[in-house]
Amino acid sequence: MKSAIAQIFPQFHLPFPNLLPPHNLPTAADTTTTNRRTLPLKLRRPNHPIPLKSNNSQLPNPQTTTTTNSASPQYEDEDGIPIEHVKTLVKFKSRHNYIRVLQVSRAADHPLAGCRLLLLDAPGNIHSISHLFKTLTNAYYDVFATLPPILPPGPIGILGFGAGSAAKIILELYPQTVIHGWELDPSVISVAREYFGLEKLEKKYADRLFIHTGNALNSSVKDGFAGILIDLFSKGCVIPELQDAGTWERLKRSLRKGGRMMVNVGGSCVEPEDIRKDGSVIMEETLKAMHMVFPGEVYVLSLDNRKDDSSVALTGEFPDANAWKKTLRRPLKFYVDMWEPFTSVMDHVAD
Repeated sequence: MKSAIAQIFPQFHLPFPNLLPPHNLPTAADTTTTNRRTLPLKLRRPNHPIPLKSNNSQLPNPQTTTTTNSASPQYEDEDGIPIEHVKTLVKFKSRHNYIRVLQVSRAADHPLAGCRLLLLDAPGNIHSISHLFKTLTNAYYDVFATLPPILPPGPIGILGFGAGSAAKIILELYPQTVIHGWELDPSVISVAREYFGLEKLEKKYADRLFIHTGNALNSSVKDGFAGILIDLFSKGCVIPELQDAGTWERLKRSLRKGGRMMVNVGGSCVEPEDIRKDGSVIMEETLKAMHMVFPGEVYVLSLDNRKDDSSVALTGEFPDANAWKKTLRRPLKFYVDMWEPFTSVMDHVAD
């Protein structure tokens, strides 16, 4: 799939994102690796279902990219946002990232209208999305927000914190939940505080939200996590450490009894910077590594089982579906029925 988000720069257009359908996106083991949260901006035609996310939408480095006339045939049939509806609020290079924050106008006829987006690195992977006037995002962060009701008491770890999209939803929906978030780049946290309301969130939930910078795979809390949300990408791929069963053994030891993990495992829609890599292969390798540590207890959610969409994985014995639904807000209930056992998902991929 060709790079899509390039259109947000002058003479380009921002295409439809790979979002969830409306109902009513640290932390690598080696600190030289960049953590990337990846919300895709995948091209969709009008009236096409907007699926679950998780690929990286690469944004060319404006210093090296030649602009293209927006009327060129290359872009004329893409459903995008004209550049006048997209404003760059800040852009700079940190030690780990090329950071940009974009604001999409509320006047834009687009699912991202009114959103603020965090892009990291020259390719422009979207790591966080924030709506000003609503809690849910219609993106995979909402799936993450279904985890707390099926956990034992105790804190939740978010490995790959970004600007705090998942944390905000969970803190607002679950008054007793405590979150510890890990992010590799301190500059990302600074930007999140200034442009994504993280500072206000920290003050509001001072006794429930704790942010750490550094290697997320070394994360720990006293007595262990009740649950862990994992969204660790580097250069457009799920980090290689997550294809190692040993990593999952270590993460499992950091859980309390009855604890679970929910993981963004990517998929074929992921666009690695290295064209020799395949997002679907990396997803399969990640799931197989998880399965070695959680045999028979890995479940996968992929919207409509589309092979070009990415997936979220869940560990542990599958909860009682009806009981789980009763604990969730109406817009989140339908996700419960979308999970499949890992082995069934791999059978679909093989077919």
